[in-house]
Amino acid sequence: MNDLNGYDIEDLEVGMTATFAKTITEADIILFAGASGDNNAIHINDEFAKTTPFGGRIAHGMLTASVISAAVANRLPGPGAIYISQSLNFRAPVRPGDTVRAEVTVSEVNRERTRVLLRTVCKVDDTVVIDGEALVKPTSMARRTAAPAS
Repeated sequence: MNDLNGYDIEDLEVGMTATFAKTITEADIILFAGASGDNNAIHINDEFAKTTPFGGRIAHGMLTASVISAAVANRLPGPGAIYISQSLNFRAPVRPGDTVRAEVTVSEVNRERTRVLLRTVCKVDDTVVIDGEALVKPTSMARRTAAPAS
C-alpha cells in the first residue's frame, strides 16, 4: 500500500475486494440534478414520477454509479487510481433513502501496462441495481521510486 492507504499495482491480486456504501438522500438527488443538468422529472417531480412504471421518484443512474467511483477512489485501488473506462448495466431503480453498497473485485491485473480490471456491483439490500466492469490505472511503487532519467 502507498502512503495514502491505496494499493499500488504491485500489491494487487485477482480476487481482492472492497466495498463502499452510501445512503442516497433527497439532497444528493437535487444537488446531482443541479450539478449535472439532468432535471428529468422522474428524479425531481413526485407527481410526474408516480405516473411512471416505477411508481415514484428514483435516483439518477449516474448518481448511483458514483458510489462505484467512491469505492475505487477510497478503497480499491484507492488514492491516486485513474479511471480508464467503466461499463454499467442498470438492473433496478434506487429510491431516495436507499443505501447503495458498491463492491469492486479485482478480476485481472496487468502489471506491464499498470492496469487493473475490476468487476463492479452495486446493491440495495440483496438486489443488484448496477453491475459492470471498470478498467483503472493504479499507482505504482516502481514508478514512484524510479530514478529520473539523466
